[in-house]
Amino acid sequence: MTTVLIVDDQPLQRFGFRMLLESQDDLSVAGEAGTGGEAVRLAAELRPDVALMDVRMPGMDGIEATRRIVASGGRTRVLILTTFDLDEYAYAGLRAGASGFLLKDAQPEEVLSGVRAVASGDAVVAPRLTRRLLDAYAQHLPPVPGAAPLPDRRLAALTEREREILAVIAQGWTNTEIAERFHLAESTVKTHVGRILAKTGSRDRVQAVILAYDTRLVQPS
Repeated sequence: MTTVLIVDDQPLQRFGFRMLLESQDDLSVAGEAGTGGEAVRLAAELRPDVALMDVRMPGMDGIEATRRIVASGGRTRVLILTTFDLDEYAYAGLRAGASGFLLKDAQPEEVLSGVRAVASGDAVVAPRLTRRLLDAYAQHLPPVPGAAPLPDRRLAALTEREREILAVIAQGWTNTEIAERFHLAESTVKTHVGRILAKTGSRDRVQAVILAYDTRLVQPS
């Protein structure tokens, strides 16, 4: 059973998410929080698998709450809900350690699959936000024309094929696209991705993207 902490300052939003989550046999609501501070406290107390996190709340916002929950080293993974025109929140959430982002107008099925994906250790980013998110992150890094990747023991642990796959992951490619590009079965791609995450110590796919940009394996466009 996957347990979820719902974090939103709007009671009606929390009620809606609770109804959705509790309609599923494999999901349960561990608790609700209306502020970022309350979310941090309940995450430590209840140790839910996933925190479904709103961004804009009075007092401590969802980004700071995410940062504190992730920094605590607990089991809780954070899935942030954002709006289409607020990419800066998605960028800040990525740096804070969020495992995924969904738009607030996502279909119920997308929210459910997102919660399950994050709980299982994967990362999820709304398709409409993926490229915008990567571009927003890349813009914070100055391009260095012709520069080789920076020395990093995490990259050194990867095989040449794994480095190639990490590079295209950082460009927003899906497993299906990677499989077609490298003429691999999707199951093989998933195996490669799993090894990349393990070798680099990345929590999930999103954190692997940060590594690719930080080490200049991929250059901002």
